[in-house]
Amino acid sequence: MVTGMAMPDSNTARKAPSDMLITRRLEFDAGHRIPNHASQCRHLHGHRYALEITLAGEIVQTEGAAEQGMVMDFSDMKAIAHAALVERWDHAFLVYQGDRVVAEFLATLPGHKTVVLPVVPTAENLAVEAFRILDAAYADTYGKQLRLQRVRLYETPNNWADALRPS
Repeated sequence: MVTGMAMPDSNTARKAPSDMLITRRLEFDAGHRIPNHASQCRHLHGHRYALEITLAGEIVQTEGAAEQGMVMDFSDMKAIAHAALVERWDHAFLVYQGDRVVAEFLATLPGHKTVVLPVVPTAENLAVEAFRILDAAYADTYGKQLRLQRVRLYETPNNWADALRPS
């Protein structure tokens, strides 16, 4: 027995926070351009994007459950995000629907993977779009049990945008 340390009573030891945040990071490659940008970003180029998805939920306390001690399995978190977003955006060109010159050009390329967006594909707008898509995907699977709290989209290792659930 260790002396000098108070042992928590059994009720305290088992009590979990009411809400736990978990985060999964995924990466994908995509091209884009910012059509009216005053500098280099107006040209066609690409990035190795990183996406951090943060969910809030309660830790599963059900004895014997596969997820006991977890909010959800990280592999399930990845599978949902991959199917809803990453598969669609990875190795695609993300083009703003109002960028007619580029959108029309890409449409002439047989089999080209193009994602036409209702917004200019800045890091900020992509984070908001990713939040919208992923929020629906996690809600469809888990209902109110899990809530998407944040999507952080890294355009480069030093630049990112956060889309947050309104409080």
